[in-house]
Amino acid sequence: MADAQRKEALQDWGPGEFERPLRVLLADYERADLNAIGIHILRSGIVHSLRMRLRAQEWIRRHPEILEERLTAPIVVVGMMRSGTTLLQRLLAADPRFVCAYGWEVVEVAPRLDHQFTDVDPRIAISEAREAKSRELAPELFAIHPMYAREAEEEIVFLADAFLSHVPESGAHLPHYRAWLDEQDFSAAYDHLHRMLQFLQWQKRQRHSGEGRPPQRWVLKSPAHLGYLDLLRARFGDLHIVHMHRDPRATIASGASLNATLHAMHADAVDLPRVGAQWLERMGWTNDRAMAARDGWTDQAALVTDIGFDEAVADPIGQVARVYDAVGLPLTAQAEDAMRRWLGERPREPPRPPYRLTDFGLRPDQVDERFALYDKRFRQHIGH
Repeated sequence: MADAQRKEALQDWGPGEFERPLRVLLADYERADLNAIGIHILRSGIVHSLRMRLRAQEWIRRHPEILEERLTAPIVVVGMMRSGTTLLQRLLAADPRFVCAYGWEVVEVAPRLDHQFTDVDPRIAISEAREAKSRELAPELFAIHPMYAREAEEEIVFLADAFLSHVPESGAHLPHYRAWLDEQDFSAAYDHLHRMLQFLQWQKRQRHSGEGRPPQRWVLKSPAHLGYLDLLRARFGDLHIVHMHRDPRATIASGASLNATLHAMHADAVDLPRVGAQWLERMGWTNDRAMAARDGWTDQAALVTDIGFDEAVADPIGQVARVYDAVGLPLTAQAEDAMRRWLGERPREPPRPPYRLTDFGLRPDQVDERFALYDKRFRQHIGH
């Protein structure tokens, strides 16, 4: 914290508790088997999060109208990792009536304090350079989880910046923090997320000054929201949820592969069966909570659109049209043309390294047993 304050020459952290979860996280990092590179990467990330918190608070102090921004009726795409959430978000974000957080905005949510909103934002070039460096230095990670500067990106970073997030456990063995999180109220993290989206919306308004009112209906996305649907709804009361589904056998193996790659960036040895077991447990926990939350909603038929991964891949425009019908918005020819253009021009992701459930000590029947209720409930969208 002192390092971040010194680098930013700022002192005010703003509202919201973050020190307690940070303290728990750091204590577990101390016990983790990290190598020198991993320590540097993780420490740098934490300092960056703290710097963004300081800098954002100073922008808000200078422009208190930021907190008057209204985030109206967002569409939020959720689902397990590798279930098609990115495809749906970016298709919707192609519609100029919607607004999203781009990769370059997520990486550095708060510009420097002398920033002017009249020229090309320097954060774009910084983020593009980071993207190029990631391709070069971590090609396996980029292949599994590419992050593009100019594409719509998920807002999980803002939850991680509050240090109430499952991001850390995906890249290190943190049993105490992991268990501690399960008992915590994530309200502070969702308050921070809401505040950062207000800040981003205000910034977009500055960039569009003189061009009329920019779009205000957000398209959000993060698999992380799946375990916190009630909190998400409490913070964004007029939201519509798009819940993506896929065979857990595919999603669990893919998620474990990503986590193992992250672990390998931070430690010399990776216990693959432990990574697999922890991911299976976390995703089972997440899906149980999602189903329980939905069971408590008497209006879930109008609140949620369920879409299967295979359905979205086979007919992306048709599935998106279902979302428009659900929110009462016409799918215009302009929006459809923009989506088809994005489908034709979207970044071509490099081939992912091969992986199997057995690589992580998991059996197909083991996954089937853990997700039996989920499979039964969403069979029509999973394809079983």
